Amino acid sequence: MTRRILITGASIAGTTAAWWLGRAGFDVTVVERAPAFRDGGQNVDVRGIGRTILREMGLERAALARGTGEEGTAWVDAAGRPKARFMAGDAEGEGPTAEMEILRGDLARLLYEASERHAAFRFGDGIARAEENGAIAFASGTTERYDAVIVAEGVGSATREQVFARENEPRWMDLTIAYFTIPRTPDDDRLWRWYNAPGSRSISLRPDPYGTTRAMLSVHGPLPEAQNWDAARQKAFLRERFRDAGWEARRVLAGLDETDDFYFDVLRQVRMPRWSRGRIALTGDAAWCVTPLAGIGATLAITGARVLAGELARGDDVPGALAAYERAMRPMVEQAQGVPKIAPRLMHPRSQAGIRMLHAGLWAASLPALRGVAGKLFGGSRDEPDLSRYPETTIGVAVE
Repeated sequence: MTRRILITGASIAGTTAAWWLGRAGFDVTVVERAPAFRDGGQNVDVRGIGRTILREMGLERAALARGTGEEGTAWVDAAGRPKARFMAGDAEGEGPTAEMEILRGDLARLLYEASERHAAFRFGDGIARAEENGAIAFASGTTERYDAVIVAEGVGSATREQVFARENEPRWMDLTIAYFTIPRTPDDDRLWRWYNAPGSRSISLRPDPYGTTRAMLSVHGPLPEAQNWDAARQKAFLRERFRDAGWEARRVLAGLDETDDFYFDVLRQVRMPRWSRGRIALTGDAAWCVTPLAGIGATLAITGARVLAGELARGDDVPGALAAYERAMRPMVEQAQGVPKIAPRLMHPRSQAGIRMLHAGLWAASLPALRGVAGKLFGGSRDEPDLSRYPETTIGVAVE
C-alpha cells in the first residue's frame, strides 16, 4: 500500500482527505502557507452525500450544533417586506437554505480538529516546486519525496498553475460578490434576506452564531479585471455602485469601512481537462471550483476528498487510483458546473419591472403545490459517486 502522502492546503477538502487517509493507515502531512489555521469565511452548506460522509466521520451532529441558525430565505422589497419565502426543509429536495448551514471557518476547524489526530500539520510553509514523481521542494528549503501529493489549495492554487501550466480554462460567470461581516441590529432575524436593486445589484444579509450579520454585495456583469484590484479600489467600486441601492445599503456600506474580513470574488469556475499528473492530484476548488452559484461547493470538497482517499486505499497503483477518482467524481462535478450563465442574470434583474417579475416567479415557486420545482431549482438531484466502493476506509470509524 502507498504510505507517504502530502496534502497542500488545510481547508475543507484538505482536512477531510487527511482524516480519511490517516484513518486508512497512511503517513499524512498537511502543509499550509498560513502561519496558523485560518478561521473566517462566510456561509456554506452541506447536503446529501456530504452529510453522509460527515456522519461516517462522526461529525454530523457537531456540524449541526455549530450551524448559523439560518431558518430560511426571503426575497424582500425596499421596505424589507418579504415577497417570497422558502423555509429550510419546505422544498422537495432542498431549498436555498439547507438544514446544515455553517460558516466555512467553523466547518474547516471541525474537520481540522478531527484530522489532527491522524495527520501532521506544517503551517507557515508551502510547495516551491513539485515533480510528477512526488519529489517536493518546500519554500522553507527542505526537499522530500511522497507516494502521492494532493493539491487542495483552492481556486487560485499556485501549485496547480505550476504543475498543470496553462491547462485551466476558467469560465467567468459574470457575477462579482463581496462578503464581509457587519454589526447585528435588532431588526435582523434568522432568515437569509435577499434584496434586488435596479442595475443588476443585490444585497444579502445572513445570520451567524456570533451575534453579527454576514453581508453580501453582488453585481452582475463581466468584470474579470476587478479580481486584481487592491482592497481599497474594490471597496470604492462597491460604494459607488451601491450608494443609491436602497433598503439596507447605507448600513452595509458603513460596515464595509469597519470590517476585518472583507473578501471580494469575481466568480469563475475552474475547468481542468485532467485532475492528476503522475503522482499529483487536484481536489476541491483547485480541481473544479463550481462557484457559490452551484450551491454545493462544500459538499463537493468533502465528497472529492472521501473518494480520493478511498481510491488510494485500494492498492499501490497511484496513477490508477487517481484516474479512478476522476472517473467517479467527474459526473457530479460536471453536473454542478452546468449552471447556465443566464442564471445570475435572471437573479439580478436590470429594471424594477424585472425585479417584480422575479419576485412573482419566486412567490409562485414557494407555494406548496410547486415546492418540488423549488427543490429542483435550488438543490436538485446529483450524479453522486458510489461510496460502497470504499468499505475498507470505514473500518473503525466513530459512530455518533
